[in-house]
Parts: sequence; C-alpha cells; structure tokens
Amino acid sequence: MIGAVNHIAIAVPDLKAASDEWAARLGVEVTAPQRLDAHGVSVVFISAGNTKIELLEPIDANSPIAGFLEKNPNGGMHHICFDVDDIYVAKDRLVAEGACIL
Repeated sequence: MIGAVNHIAIAVPDLKAASDEWAARLGVEVTAPQRLDAHGVSVVFISAGNTKIELLEPIDANSPIAGFLEKNPNGGMHHICFDVDDIYVAKDRLVAEGACIL
C-alpha cells in the first residue's frame, strides 16, 4: 500500500534557529521559509537523499503545531508522509482498518 517516504516532519518552536542548527551541524542546505496559511505553519525543507525533512513552526496560537509544541516544548517528530498510488484508496483502507485520519 505505501511507497517511499515522501518526507518526515519535525515541529520546532523556532524555525530560524532550527534551520541554522541543521545547516551548521550537518552541512545541509535548507530551503527558504514558506508560509502555508491554510495549514497554520511556516516550513523549510532539507534534502536527505531519497526523502526530505520538513521543519514546521506554527504561525500563531491557532495552529495545530502550536498545540503539539505545548505538549512537546522542544519540538519533535510530528508526522511521516508516504507516497501512495491513490490517496483515496489508501485513506479508505486505513479508515476501514480503524485508523484515525486527521
């Protein structure tokens, strides 16, 4: 059902500081920040071979990531995205098997 890992998302309390840390410690290139108002976050991406790391920072207190960071103040892994052939088929199968789809 699942294919390759598309990206791994890590919630961070400070996108600039996290971006700088990844670049300095690992020597990776970090994309320019993108504000995604529909998702309530600002993001950057880091290429990691055959996948990407996404760093997420909440735009404001209403962001779902803000709630995650309240429980995990230092940040942490928020989600993993896999490539699938058909997102609707994958969703229906997961729901039928009892998964909670946000």
